[in-house]
Amino acid sequence: MLKRILGTSDDYTLTILRLVLGIIFFAHGAQKALGWFGGFGLHATVGAFTGMMHIPAPLAYVAIAAEFLGGLGLIVGLLTRLAAFGIAMNMLVAIFAVHLQYGLFANWFGNQKGEGIEFHLLVVAIAIVLMARGSGALSADRALSK
Repeated sequence: MLKRILGTSDDYTLTILRLVLGIIFFAHGAQKALGWFGGFGLHATVGAFTGMMHIPAPLAYVAIAAEFLGGLGLIVGLLTRLAAFGIAMNMLVAIFAVHLQYGLFANWFGNQKGEGIEFHLLVVAIAIVLMARGSGALSADRALSK
């Protein structure tokens, strides 16, 4: 079982996908968990999730952990399949709970009331590739699976 979770090839294209997705989600998770990069921090973010979006607090913490810890996991390539799954689930919830009503396109020009789902779909597609193929070259998963 562990070999199936950690197993990966020495593919550098997977490394590129993993690193880019990891950096993006580490930054978003750090905003929510630590208040870095202009974020509100853990307590304010959980308060917004529970108060404005009516998401139960335990699920709010899981969502924040999926972004922050999942992003870190992707950066180092540790438990990539699990990290990618958590991020994909976050994005699917975001699509159906918030963004689907705004259509496909991002709010490039500020003329919509919210953001569409194009970013979320790209993230889900990248996460599916990482779940299927693993973390690629230069990853902790690759080192551990040898």
